[in-house]
Amino acid sequence: MYLIRLAFDALNDLRKFPAYHRRRILDEIERQLSHEPTSSTRNRKLLVNLVPPWEAEPPIWELRIEEFRVFYDVSEEEKTVYVRAMRRKPAGLSTEDIL
Repeated sequence: MYLIRLAFDALNDLRKFPAYHRRRILDEIERQLSHEPTSSTRNRKLLVNLVPPWEAEPPIWELRIEEFRVFYDVSEEEKTVYVRAMRRKPAGLSTEDIL
């Protein structure tokens, strides 16, 4: 089981969303990232060659939760998932557009 830590910037991002979406996002983070956060799934993917505008340890992962994206990296040694940012991704925009 992995420990999940939210960065200060990720908390600020989360506060911008309505309460209903915040709860949904936090529930999905817990459900999907507490076990095997580095396994690619339909809603999780590795972002190759992405240089994020925040401090992170490569590789960067993206978790899709409806129209929201959660960006994180993982420390296997510490068994910790570091959530770095959360963004709303409107249809028609790429990941790079929302960063």
